[in-house]
Amino acid sequence: MSITMTPIGRVHGGRDVPEDDDWGRSRARIDLDPARFDAEALMGLDAFSHVEVVYVFDKVTDDQIVAGARHPRGNPAWPRVGIFAQRGKNRPNRIGVTVCEIVAVDGLSLEVRGLDAIDGTPVLDLKPVMAGFAPRGAHREPDWAREIMKDYW
Repeated sequence: MSITMTPIGRVHGGRDVPEDDDWGRSRARIDLDPARFDAEALMGLDAFSHVEVVYVFDKVTDDQIVAGARHPRGNPAWPRVGIFAQRGKNRPNRIGVTVCEIVAVDGLSLEVRGLDAIDGTPVLDLKPVMAGFAPRGAHREPDWAREIMKDYW
């Protein structure tokens, strides 16, 4: 089976380089592809406070892909964990997902805050954040995961 995905749009603005921390103040605009969409595609999204953005880490090269375990961010103080136990960009399918605050919707453009993708990043999908899809019950995470996120936003 072959799966092909076509970006729905691209990130404009925000950061030019992928840095590990301080993404919370980053503002960017996602412009939908006008050849595929019109303003109706974003209609009603402004009624939500947050959007889940699915995108591609398109600057990650084949030789940077990790399929096994590694220390998150290369930090030997943190345990080696498998690529699917972390959210690094060097993933087998290069897919990133971030929940962002919606700042504005205007025609084919969506302005967001807190998107940890860089200028030019291809966007695969947008989904409104709905409370009904939030985690049910308590969640758990290891100490290293809390530590890695302390300065992320």
